[in-house]
Amino acid sequence: MEAALQAVSSKFSTPKLSIGMGKEGQVLTDMIFRKKIDIEVFTLDTGRLFPETYELIEKTTARYGRDIKVFYPNQDMTQELVQQQGINGFYNSIQSRQNCCFVRKVEPLNRALKDADLWITGLRADQSPNRSTMQIFEWDDVKGVMKFNPILKWTEGQVEAYITKYNVPVNTLHNKGFTSIGCAPCTRAIELGEHPRAGRWWWEKSQKECGLHQVNSQLVTA
Repeated sequence: MEAALQAVSSKFSTPKLSIGMGKEGQVLTDMIFRKKIDIEVFTLDTGRLFPETYELIEKTTARYGRDIKVFYPNQDMTQELVQQQGINGFYNSIQSRQNCCFVRKVEPLNRALKDADLWITGLRADQSPNRSTMQIFEWDDVKGVMKFNPILKWTEGQVEAYITKYNVPVNTLHNKGFTSIGCAPCTRAIELGEHPRAGRWWWEKSQKECGLHQVNSQLVTA
């Protein structure tokens, strides 16, 4: 996998890895930083993250001596969003929640990828039905960028084994039953037997996606 990351860093001029400070993103960040691969790593600060997530950002940058670039929501859009639907209006409807996700996550991601020619993610196929149909290399029609999902076929066990082998820093919330970590108001720990993403937007019945990753891409052979 490290060889694949090295290869795309040479083939593409502005490859970027987006991470949400989850285990998968931490695995890829470790590969890039530890091997000094020339790939920018960035994350999105929605303004509603857990304190533990901010602690992990600081711990990760200190560990490897490389920066994780942080993108923030547009101030005017965020202010308008809160004025229109309230500080916690995302609980009221799926549309309200999607509005919040767009302002706090999708729009900043679009800015982060504006000059990228390769978008690298830590998605895994078994995380959700939506992600099970994705491909390792895809063309993302919405973002207008090539997308590379290098650990798409990895299992949770493989992720855990890598973390143990290289002592990769991870979010301490994982020790408290949080399997998928997003914004604090929208994420809870899961119960025994629940799907790993059941803790995201637990109050609604949806595909448990925020709009960052959509199945609208074309398979590209590479």
